[in-house]
Amino acid sequence: MNTISISRRNFARLLGAGAACAVARPVLSLAGPTPGQLPAGPVAPSPATAGVVRLSSNENPYGPSATALKAMNDAFVLACRYPDEHADLLVETLAKINGVSRDQILLGDGSGEILKISADAFTGPTASGNNGSAGRGKLIVADPTFEAILHHASVNGAENVKVPLTASFSHDLSKMAAAAKDGLIYICNPNNPTASITPKNDVREFIAKVPRQTMILIDEAYHHYAESPDYESVIPLVTDNANLMVARTFSKIYGMAGLRCGYCVAQREMIERMRPHQSWDSVNIMALTAAIASLNDPDQVANGRRLNSEAKAFVIGELDKMGYTQIPSQANFIMFNVKRPVVPLIQALKQRNVQVGRLFPALPNHMRLTIGKKAEMEVFLSAFRQVTA
Repeated sequence: MNTISISRRNFARLLGAGAACAVARPVLSLAGPTPGQLPAGPVAPSPATAGVVRLSSNENPYGPSATALKAMNDAFVLACRYPDEHADLLVETLAKINGVSRDQILLGDGSGEILKISADAFTGPTASGNNGSAGRGKLIVADPTFEAILHHASVNGAENVKVPLTASFSHDLSKMAAAAKDGLIYICNPNNPTASITPKNDVREFIAKVPRQTMILIDEAYHHYAESPDYESVIPLVTDNANLMVARTFSKIYGMAGLRCGYCVAQREMIERMRPHQSWDSVNIMALTAAIASLNDPDQVANGRRLNSEAKAFVIGELDKMGYTQIPSQANFIMFNVKRPVVPLIQALKQRNVQVGRLFPALPNHMRLTIGKKAEMEVFLSAFRQVTA
């Protein structure tokens, strides 16, 4: 299949050409952020969320960069066009950044779509069972981890195998490898909900040893926030490992959770096995233009890391003073031991308009807390002191 190459000059011409189908273009607020700061985020929350402090979904409270907001505003005139050319440009940009070829990138409607199509392509009833499908099998995951892929595999009729995290909250890779034969191993690193990492040397050894017929999906949604020298992205390992896939998202450090844009890096043969399970044009034009602009913004990642680190250090310090310990965090959230069943605390905080993470049954006395702005963390601490008094 031929792909379309588009230069930045042609991209600008497309923006101009789109005016022919535009009746009216909404104008986003593009007031520049304070130097060194990310945009302040939504100006007018909906009535349903007004006054609510949302620390429940690991969202980036600062939102997309000013560069991304401008790109979206300019793209309103193209809302009547299909997004193929812009998808092509994003693929080209991602391939260059990650040092791979264009046919090793698959875009998704957030990395959530990448997880779904991975489950569709590589999990399901084994060949020995009824309606078996060659090349598919059970899903192996950590416990706890991000649950979405478990749901998708269950819909496919796959067996789900949960392997508890180690005492240091890393993936128990030896047990996960032992449980696998065909099918798919899912590794979220840094892990959601624990914000912990699995050391890079352990991951490298694991990838080298897993049988080639077993697919490996490593979810790097939070990799921008990881600061430990024991962490690394595995994208460079894709070249030598035909069974390795890496999922990335623009939802976290780039502040685009509501726009839905993600991607997968894998060898071409793996991408071609996944592609039939995907909807056509699943990423919208606003997300595509914002993603391209974000990748060309040199300050977005650095500012996001700094602001997250400052607010995280503040709330951890306050929780330490109260005697609550955390799992060492390499993400934009923390998970800490509340020393009692967490569900009543979640409910009590919600009554005070503070939303925190849901229950994770494997850690019933731990609370997952998204790192918001410092003012939001102060509201959380005040409410938390009230409900634990």
